[in-house]
Amino acid sequence: MNKPRQQPQILFIADSDEARALVRRLLSQKYIVLEASDPLDGLQLAEETNPSLILLDNNLPNITGSEAATRLRKMLPNTPVVIISGDLKPSVRERSLAAGAVGFIPKPIDDDFESQITQYLNGKVEILEYPEKHMQAYQQELAEKFEGSVRKLSSTVERNKHLLQQNQKMFSMLERRHKLLETAARVGQMVTSILDLNDLLRYTVDIICSEFNFYYSGIFLVSDDGEWAVLRAGYAAAGRKMMEEKYRLPVSDNSMIGRSILEQKAQIALDVDGQESRFKNLFLPNTHSEMALPLVVQSHALGALTVQSNQLNAFTEEDITSLQAMADQVAIAINNAQLMFKLESANSEILRTKTFEAIATATGEAIHWVGNKAAPIPGSIKRVREDLTYLLALVAQVDESALKNDSVRAAVQTVKEEAQASGIDLQKVLEEMSAMKPSRLQALVSVESLLEDLEIAENSAVTILSIKEGLIGPARQRNEESVSLREMITDTVANMGLPEGVIEMNWAENMPNVYVDARQVEQVFNNLIKNAWEAMSVTTTNPKIIVHGRRDSDLRFVLVTIQDNGPGIPQEIQDKIWVSFFTTKGGAGGTGLGLSSVLQIVNQHGGKIILESEVGKGALFSVLLPVEK
Repeated sequence: MNKPRQQPQILFIADSDEARALVRRLLSQKYIVLEASDPLDGLQLAEETNPSLILLDNNLPNITGSEAATRLRKMLPNTPVVIISGDLKPSVRERSLAAGAVGFIPKPIDDDFESQITQYLNGKVEILEYPEKHMQAYQQELAEKFEGSVRKLSSTVERNKHLLQQNQKMFSMLERRHKLLETAARVGQMVTSILDLNDLLRYTVDIICSEFNFYYSGIFLVSDDGEWAVLRAGYAAAGRKMMEEKYRLPVSDNSMIGRSILEQKAQIALDVDGQESRFKNLFLPNTHSEMALPLVVQSHALGALTVQSNQLNAFTEEDITSLQAMADQVAIAINNAQLMFKLESANSEILRTKTFEAIATATGEAIHWVGNKAAPIPGSIKRVREDLTYLLALVAQVDESALKNDSVRAAVQTVKEEAQASGIDLQKVLEEMSAMKPSRLQALVSVESLLEDLEIAENSAVTILSIKEGLIGPARQRNEESVSLREMITDTVANMGLPEGVIEMNWAENMPNVYVDARQVEQVFNNLIKNAWEAMSVTTTNPKIIVHGRRDSDLRFVLVTIQDNGPGIPQEIQDKIWVSFFTTKGGAGGTGLGLSSVLQIVNQHGGKIILESEVGKGALFSVLLPVEK
């Protein structure tokens, strides 16, 4: 028997497991058979092992046997290459020999296969008649394939250019949203550290202008008689001068501040010169865009926040939504600060301390929650930038002169120029890519990976912004109508997907409709039932929630009670559960906005909500809403 090191090495490149197994069985007794299922891996293995003979299956993925033979002929000019093919048309054999193969073996392989291999190892070379003709045909085929690849690459370049533009817009949006949320979190954090109302207002306008480079920001509070919006904090020198002048505006339609307070809606002017409703202010001559955001708590307008820019069209609808959420937090902070002052005046130190501790704890948890959800965004954006750099480097390799389409050629040139203008060293990136293994390089230029990172960043931002609904939902303009609470709550429970038998509902026959905003009131009962279920689901055996509706003894109201048999709510936190950001769920996902939102919505509708609970005996929430008139 021959020793292994004395046997010739035969490399067979084929993606078919059956074909490789057959060749291995026919040749392994006499030769060392090396195998590769992927043509790129096969080329690398050939270069590393320098085999005695290379067999190529003509039907390879992403590359033909003829193309692989041409590559191998250049890499290993002294190594014979033989193509094996099931396509027996004469042009296939001639193209294979023109590409550099020394032989062509048709399929199916028969028992004479081993002797054929021996002949090629001993120097057999098949003769090609009219080689120039067949070489020209082969080169034409390569040119057509290359042109198709260029067209495909050009299409990819266009698609990637569009994707790059969309990504840049998304990056800007995500960064702006991230800043808005970060600022909102800082405003919320102020509640835990600033008890003085004046300090709170001054710090708020300073942080808004410093974070967003706004020209000016100011906070107006409504006077005790309700006639004036009095400036209580203003940014920089202009703000200080207006404060010294005791600057104020009438609560009327003659100013954006007055209108936002009256209508409890945000007002925006993208070009203040064309806004008759804007009160001209000599202290702020460079203002070109302005927003006035109402500060509302439980349907009561405390005042308004003005944000001004020295640029035209400086604000978008998304800015209004996000900054209104921040304004709602400011309103809560102002309301809490005013309550603190009243409590101090009444010498109710214990109640003041408990309220402050609840706000501090809840706000800290909310800030931590926002931070956790925002954490994946910077990493995803960094990876997307890296992926785009590699894609731009590949685009830079396209030879514009080889592109037939003028538009495609111009697009490729534009991408190169913009990449160069952005300061990206494409040559350095290409050198780095050239040193990488093919598998690593393919992973880096994966569009699928790029889209996955964008999805991660987008999902994180969407999750963070979900807190907005809890903050601004109750402050929306109500659309009141006649509503059957029986039908609404029945549908709400059906959509919650709770286990069968958990909910028991009892309805009085004579229960009238209520006159409410259906969307907001549905949120009330969804939150109350959801909270009851979450309180019971871990520790309660045979959990039960009983919903009962009837007309109240006060005939102006409908009464709906929601009672559970859960662990109950301790007496010491029953006042705190209504405070924004207070939660007993810890890291379980609560934001502490549910019951705060419930209280605001019920109060805005002129109703009442009452809690009765003892530890170990469950909780009973009673909701009274006005009867339809």
